[in-house]
Amino acid sequence: MNLDTLIAERDIGRAIYRFARAMDERDWAALDDMVVPEATADLGMGLVSGRAAIVTFIRSFLDDCGPTQHLIGNVVVDVDGERAASRCYVHDMHQGAGEKASMTFSTLGEYHDRWVRRDGSWWMVHRRKLNHAHIGSIEVLGPGPR
Repeated sequence: MNLDTLIAERDIGRAIYRFARAMDERDWAALDDMVVPEATADLGMGLVSGRAAIVTFIRSFLDDCGPTQHLIGNVVVDVDGERAASRCYVHDMHQGAGEKASMTFSTLGEYHDRWVRRDGSWWMVHRRKLNHAHIGSIEVLGPGPR
């Protein structure tokens, strides 16, 4: 393994962590610095195309939710020149807001991401979330896409 590969793995890992924090902090503009405008995602309800549509999709669940925490683990990155693939575990916890504040909803899953290097930076081009388990009440989340 060479130094460029190690740096790519580090940069992609940091982007995965930053994406999780952006969701928890509701910092949607942060995704502009790590996701290509033409990105696609399959977050469990079919393909979503375009960074703006992906952000809208995520917000449809999180904007009406209370605090969240997306914990990332077991990150594996495979670099192949200017492209890369990563996978990691995600355990996301959601607490309800308002009258639902005593309720929680959590998933155990994985993110499978594809990356491309442009102008020296790594950019997410596709995210797929695989859910393995749901715990709690999904009512905690917003209504989802309309």
